[in-house]
Amino acid sequence: MARTPILAGNWKMHGTLAEADELVGGLRQAADSHADRSVIVAPPYTALAAVCAQTRDSRIQVAAQNMHHEAKGAFTGEISPHMLREIGVTSVILGHSERRELFGESDSLIHQKVKSALTHGLDVILCVGETLAQRDAGETLSVVSGQVRAALDGVSIPEPERVTVAYEPIWAIGTGRVATREQAQEVHAELRAALAGMDLDAARMRILYGGSVKPDNVDGLMAEPDIDGALVGGASLQIDSFSRIISFEG
Repeated sequence: MARTPILAGNWKMHGTLAEADELVGGLRQAADSHADRSVIVAPPYTALAAVCAQTRDSRIQVAAQNMHHEAKGAFTGEISPHMLREIGVTSVILGHSERRELFGESDSLIHQKVKSALTHGLDVILCVGETLAQRDAGETLSVVSGQVRAALDGVSIPEPERVTVAYEPIWAIGTGRVATREQAQEVHAELRAALAGMDLDAARMRILYGGSVKPDNVDGLMAEPDIDGALVGGASLQIDSFSRIISFEG
């Protein structure tokens, strides 16, 4: 079964309402021109409602960059899955390396968030990745497969398309460095094997590459058999560059 590619833009802590409006408006043509792929944008919380409203009649879907695992409660500064669903968000990015490294999110916490998101009707983009030290030590495959198992073990996944894994080597995020297409394919193949080893429908689950994805390397990455799309950082903040990524030829 062919897997529908996903091109997702993680805006991180960038974008005023006016900038979000301009960016989404500029991306609509590329998104609406390619019915064979899914386009997702993940604005900051302040722009989520506005972007959801603006994309309602387009092919662009909206993701949140994070969420709390509880439906409600005394959690100052947090956002619940119910709140995200209410404004039209359809998916959430969980386990991003910046959440793990800068904010101390553990495997067990990410596991709770994954379960909660799926329970409340949100699709999940689960991020995994290794540090440069771990890669140099030959630990890449054990690290990323371990992160997948920790996040998904015992989780009920109603449909395989509802959980997407994003491989983001930490050493390639925002550095201008990028794994070669062969390096990325090797890890993606290992991740698919790890998913299959958990009795999940790995053949239908999508695995994205993230880590300095740009217009000049997306075609090569997308030509690999186990790379099903991209989770894009900085290049998703520019209309021309993200439009070209959406319009990849692979």
